[in-house]
Amino acid sequence: MKKLFLSALSIALFTYQVQAQVQVNNDLKKLINHSFGYFPKLKEAENAVITAEDKIALTQTASNPTVGAQAQYLYMAPVSKVAFPGSTELFKFVPNHNYTTSVNANYVLADFGRIKANVERAKMDLQFAKDNIDLIRSQLANQVATIYYNMVYLQKAISIQDSVLNFLNENKKVVQSKLNDGEALKIDLLNIQANIDNEENRKVDLKNSLQKQLNLLNYTTGTNAPAGTNFDFGIATVNSQTALDSSVNNNLDFRIAKDKIDQATGDINIAKLLDKPSISMNGGVGFKNGFIPDLYKFQFNGLAGVSLNIPLYSGGRTKQQVKLQEHLVQQQQLALESLNAGYKKDIAQAMTDIQTNIDRIGNTQAQIDQAKYAQQLAAIRFKNGVGTNLELTNASTNVQRAEFSKLQYQYQLCISKLELAKLMGYQYW
Repeated sequence: MKKLFLSALSIALFTYQVQAQVQVNNDLKKLINHSFGYFPKLKEAENAVITAEDKIALTQTASNPTVGAQAQYLYMAPVSKVAFPGSTELFKFVPNHNYTTSVNANYVLADFGRIKANVERAKMDLQFAKDNIDLIRSQLANQVATIYYNMVYLQKAISIQDSVLNFLNENKKVVQSKLNDGEALKIDLLNIQANIDNEENRKVDLKNSLQKQLNLLNYTTGTNAPAGTNFDFGIATVNSQTALDSSVNNNLDFRIAKDKIDQATGDINIAKLLDKPSISMNGGVGFKNGFIPDLYKFQFNGLAGVSLNIPLYSGGRTKQQVKLQEHLVQQQQLALESLNAGYKKDIAQAMTDIQTNIDRIGNTQAQIDQAKYAQQLAAIRFKNGVGTNLELTNASTNVQRAEFSKLQYQYQLCISKLELAKLMGYQYW
């Protein structure tokens, strides 16, 4: 008992320590917790817990006595008759008309662990149902967080598009002025208008994607008003082994896998008891006729006894059932090993993605600074009549590409952190 307590305490402390390594804003927490009370799939899982509790209660009733009432009429013909010396009438041992009413009871005195094993198996189903709720919550939280940061990305992308359009529209005014003064060609104005139209279409596509994410947010949470503006999801740096240990202890996929092993083990325990005997006590009281000497008199009667049921031969079915369940346990254990290997790979990939995107963001910032400087030079040259509109457009395009690259790397970094938190089983909500 002391070892179990210390083990549970160490897991709780470890869980607290890893949860403290995640940073998430309150708006996202509110959205996630709101989704827990709204999403229909979660309510379905919660109802499964109630069903599992009912199953335990039903299984426990197997140890209760059963009582039933019975009434019967039976007509028999012919019946045995005999003539006694000195009598002219034939005597019947059984009446033609038989009436019986009774109240019978049965109680299992000993089943050698069958009921207990079935109750324990039902409790395993209950634990599985509870862990499944936590798993759905974890999946739902990750889905909501992903939608949340998708919207942050799209809002920032739209902001970049707005800056690009503002620049192009200002450039259009300059071209229009030069055209009026005879310093530019009509084709220059048409080219810049074509660029503006293309950028407007990109903005429309971004706004369409944003609306789709709003629809998904409403589907999962019942709300559509996020306040997120930054990729502010943070997770402390850990090594691969620490991350894997956290997954094994906290991730719901591992807990579900262990529940399946427990369930299969419980099925083995039940299968091993199929050939065990059972002892029952039964009895009953009631009224019936057919008693000598007055066969048709309705009389009170009763019975009581103990029965022993011993299975002698089942054709090898019990042995085969146990063998099957043992193989199922082995199958679940292998599935747990595969899950461990898969998570080890996914954790390594997520950590690689995090470091790669950090490096990319650092490199991209230098590109943005250089592209903006080149854009400023191109704008000055164009206004002074020593540069072309094509040079200015190319410079603007380079700035746009660099800013979008940085935004994508920031988004990918945030999603990679979110993925690592999910793999490690952090309940950041």
